[in-house]
Amino acid sequence: MKAHGPSVRAIAWVTAVCLLGDSMLYIVLPVYWQHYGLDALWQVGVLLSVNRFVRLPLGPLVGWLYSRLPKRTGVLAAVSLACMTTLAFGFFSGFAPLLAARALWGAAWSMLRIGGYLTVLEASGGGDRGQLLGRYNGIMGVGSLVGMLAGGLLADLLGVRAVALLLGAATLAGLPFAWRFVPPTVTPSASPQPDASVPRRPRLTAAALLPLLSGFTTALVFFGLLMSALSPLIAARLPDGGTLALAGFTLGAASVAGVLQALRWGWSPFLSPWFGRQSDGPRGRLPLYLAALGLAAAAFALLALPLPFGLWLAVLLAVMLANTAITTLSDTLAADAAAGSRAVAYMTTYTIVVDIGAALGPLASFVLLGAFGPGGVGFACAALMALTAAAWLIFHRKRRML
Repeated sequence: MKAHGPSVRAIAWVTAVCLLGDSMLYIVLPVYWQHYGLDALWQVGVLLSVNRFVRLPLGPLVGWLYSRLPKRTGVLAAVSLACMTTLAFGFFSGFAPLLAARALWGAAWSMLRIGGYLTVLEASGGGDRGQLLGRYNGIMGVGSLVGMLAGGLLADLLGVRAVALLLGAATLAGLPFAWRFVPPTVTPSASPQPDASVPRRPRLTAAALLPLLSGFTTALVFFGLLMSALSPLIAARLPDGGTLALAGFTLGAASVAGVLQALRWGWSPFLSPWFGRQSDGPRGRLPLYLAALGLAAAAFALLALPLPFGLWLAVLLAVMLANTAITTLSDTLAADAAAGSRAVAYMTTYTIVVDIGAALGPLASFVLLGAFGPGGVGFACAALMALTAAAWLIFHRKRRML
C-alpha cells in the first residue's frame, strides 16, 4: 500500500459523513413529508431526485474548478455545503427552501465524488488501484447505512428535525479530516508541456468509451431500475397476504427492501476492497468483471421467473452481491482509463454519465413496471448486463488480435 493510502481512507470517511443526511431523507421524507409543510407526495419525489439533475450541468464546472483549485479547497467547500443542506431540514419548512437545499446537495456531491476519484488516482499506482477504490466505495457505504438506520430508528424517538440537526452537526466532523488528509494539490486537466506528436484532442477510442458505457449501465440498472423497483418486485413475490414473518416480526415489502439494502451496505466495507484487491492481481480486472456481469445477467433473468419465494430471495441477494462487485470494478476501470494527464476531464465525464444513468433509471423502471410488470424490469436489467459483458468481450478479443 502506498503512503497516500490514508488520504483515500480519509476522503472516504469524509464522504460517508456527508452522506448521512442524504440517506436519512430517503427514509424520513416519504413518511414525514407533512412535517415539512409539503402539500403532496410528488414534492417528495422532486426533492429526492432534483440533486441528480442538478449534477448534470454542474459536473463540467466542478471538473474545471478541480483543474485549477487544490482538491482540499473543493472538498472543504463540499463538506460545508453538505452540512448546510442537512441542517436546512432541521430549520426550514416549505417546498421552495427545501428544494434549494437539495439542489445545493447536488453541487456538494459532485465536488465530493470527483474529489474522491482524483484522490484515489493520485494515491494509487495501478497495482493497488482496485483495492483503494474498493475501500473508498466500501467506507462510503457505511455513511449510507448509518444515515438510513438513523432516519428509521431515531425519527420516531427524537423527531425528524432533531435527527436532521444531529446528522448535520455530525457532518462537521468531515472538515478536520479533509484539512488534515486531503492533499492540497491541483490536478491538471492536461499535461503542462504536451508532446507535439500527441494530438491535442484525445481520440474517442473503445478503451476510453467502454468504461463510460459500464458506468452508465451500472447506474441505470442498480441505482435506478433496481432501487426504484425493489419494493414492487418484492411485493409481487411475497406469499399470500403480502407479508413475511421473520424472527417473530411481520415485514411488508418496504421493510424487506430496507433489510436487504442494509445488508448490502453492511457487507460493502468488507467485500468492495476484496473485489478491488482481486482485480489488482495478475489476471487483471476483466475476468472478475465479466464473471460479475454474467452473474448479474443470470440472476436478473431468474428474478423474472415464478420461483418459490425463498429461492427468489436468494437470487435477489446474488444480484446485490454482483452489484457490489460491478460498482467497484466499473469505477476502477474508469480510473484506469483516466490515469494520466487528462484525469480531471475523464473522471468528470464518467461522473456525468453515471448521473445520467441514475436519473433515467427511476423513469425507465416505472415505465417497465406499467407496461410489462415486475418481470419486465428483470429481463431488461438482464439484457443490459449481458450487452455490457458482450461489449467488453468483443473489445478484449479485438485488442488481442492487434
